[in-house]
Amino acid sequence: MKEVFIVPDMMNLQPLKAVPMGENTYVIEDNMVRCFLFVGTKHALLVDAGFGGEGRSLMELVRTLTDKSVELVITHADPDHIGFAGEFDTVYMHESEIARYTAMEGRNDESVVPLAADCAIDIGGRYFEVLHVPGHTPGSIALLDCEGRILIAGDSVSGMPVFMFGEGRDIHAFMESMKMLSGMKEAFDAIYPSHGPIPLPPEQIDKQIEAAEMYLAGKLMPQEPPFPMPAKMYVHGGAGFYI
Repeated sequence: MKEVFIVPDMMNLQPLKAVPMGENTYVIEDNMVRCFLFVGTKHALLVDAGFGGEGRSLMELVRTLTDKSVELVITHADPDHIGFAGEFDTVYMHESEIARYTAMEGRNDESVVPLAADCAIDIGGRYFEVLHVPGHTPGSIALLDCEGRILIAGDSVSGMPVFMFGEGRDIHAFMESMKMLSGMKEAFDAIYPSHGPIPLPPEQIDKQIEAAEMYLAGKLMPQEPPFPMPAKMYVHGGAGFYI
């Protein structure tokens, strides 16, 4: 199935907006998606790069928040997460996302660095564990802010239905990833998703597992999505999917 993305009118995107979420922690809202900036004593970590768009700059906004060097990590290579990536010399992502990213962005492989699962990103006084959570895409990752006790989940955990249609989506892999995250719930108090309500409680992960199990058992009825897409909506208990 051809990939389809629901994006706003790229000619009428609203300005980026930075919202403090604690000490040296910022949510950067970009219309229907968000990025995250964490500032350490040595470096800053930027998670995801929004829609992009003419007349806007993620780097310019980041520079109003910190003068430290910035490392850009992409949770996955959907277009709404990589739009401003070209403003950064180096982009880090899971190796399974690199081919798709370079094909869409037209960048050479030298600008993209594979990020191994289970490695740690140290920005000084704060470090983040990289967790491979395939399902939404093959190379989706989440980041665990160990000091802040926050899980930065990309699109893998959400208070809205998760997109699970199109090339590379795998509901079985998704459920296994959620089970892995559920086993780590004692390590974080809040989940920062890329879409929808923020923050989410750790229990949202278990809601997604139950919804996936119900879907795979054929117990969820298909519903029409709230906007046109080549998929149906399946929801249960505060979680769901577009499949």
